[in-house]
Amino acid sequence: MPSGPRTVLTRRAVLDAAAEVVRRDGPDALTMRGLAAELGTAVTSIYWHVGGREALLDALVERTMAGLGEIRPSGRTPEQRVLGVARALRRRLRDHPHLVALVHERGLTERMFLPAQRALVGEAHAAGLRGARAAEFVRAVQFQVVGHVLVERHRERAPAQRPGEEELWGAEDAGGDPALARALARPVDTERLFTTAVRALVRALLAPHVDP
Repeated sequence: MPSGPRTVLTRRAVLDAAAEVVRRDGPDALTMRGLAAELGTAVTSIYWHVGGREALLDALVERTMAGLGEIRPSGRTPEQRVLGVARALRRRLRDHPHLVALVHERGLTERMFLPAQRALVGEAHAAGLRGARAAEFVRAVQFQVVGHVLVERHRERAPAQRPGEEELWGAEDAGGDPALARALARPVDTERLFTTAVRALVRALLAPHVDP
């Protein structure tokens, strides 16, 4: 048995350890016995601080959603502020994929996105958008972020491609544009691509509306 003073176990320490297990191995790997071993304590101590496994999962979900709720716009222009919200949302979705999946499995996805949506509503109103146009603005930005993250995750988890992009693109395949072929053969700069896509989307959505 290790000697020396024991660190006092707290609810926060239990949740931190549980979140790390889920982040590392996924929700199915989270067991009360495994968590107790991770913390070097008895299972009964885990129950004392957080209740059973379902209560623990609920607490993790609440904490994940609270973290997403900390998104705040910053910047001098509507474009900068919306891009900041989009980047923050993307970062949180990428940093906690298993926890986000857990939120989704428990039917709380829409609630999870509500804080980011509210921030975007504020920017839509500040830009003079109202009603259906404001709703379209909010959802378009949200879908752009989520779709980008899903594509990123798919590419990262996909098996090695044979042939790869660097082998697929020649000048003849790019309409006689060798610079385009070289660019498409290089690895994707997902950060730059994300910024370009969100900026273009925001500019288009904030442009003066002309009825057909």
